[in-house]
Amino acid sequence: MNQITVTGMVLSATPVGDYDRRVVLLTKERGKIAAFARGARRTNSSLLGVTSPFSFGEFVVYEGRTSYTLMSASISNYFSELRTDVEGAYYGFYFLDFAGYYAREANDETELLKLLYQTLRALTNVHIPNRLIRCIYELKAVCINGEGPQVFECVSCGSREANMKFSVRKGGLVCRKCEIHAPDAVMAGTSTLYTLQYIISSKVEKLYTFAVKEEVLLELENLIRNYLNVYVGRNFKSLEILETIV
Repeated sequence: MNQITVTGMVLSATPVGDYDRRVVLLTKERGKIAAFARGARRTNSSLLGVTSPFSFGEFVVYEGRTSYTLMSASISNYFSELRTDVEGAYYGFYFLDFAGYYAREANDETELLKLLYQTLRALTNVHIPNRLIRCIYELKAVCINGEGPQVFECVSCGSREANMKFSVRKGGLVCRKCEIHAPDAVMAGTSTLYTLQYIISSKVEKLYTFAVKEEVLLELENLIRNYLNVYVGRNFKSLEILETIV
């Protein structure tokens, strides 16, 4: 077996047998991996706390032929604030699930990991609405995965004319000439379009630095959720729970 150190976050942890845990990690070096943490559910185990969801840091794992074994971890951020914030925690669990859905083993998931980390940090900031955080995270995550909408020019002809509409089915903006082929196209407000452009084009570190008016947020929520229904099409249990409490 080969011992390696990876930087990442615990996405989920499930019990195995009487005392073990199976943890799923989103890592910078190996993408999404699953590792067995033997004895992690024993009260005196050094792995008890480090295998909880949201834990971010360095993990030492043995790489076997078919699986990984977690040996130790040095956690730099447990995001403990989320353990006392019910709404924030459920947003966080949804974000973990969303990242787990997109992440792949042996893939470069550096940007997705960075996005997840910065998003959880934003959840602990009382000055940023959780609803806006969700919109930013969802849109940026699909963009990182290569499925983001075209919001800078007409997706059909490349026109950059003003007052274009947004078509979920077409995958972005459509001009007046092309909207005839996009019956679902709707007008997006100027501020909403600018916000979409900012989220898509900005570095992850700059994402959670702005606020929007309520009418813009409502329009963002509607556009992004309709977009996800088409291009993600996945029902997350954590999201179902979240939407019952907010």
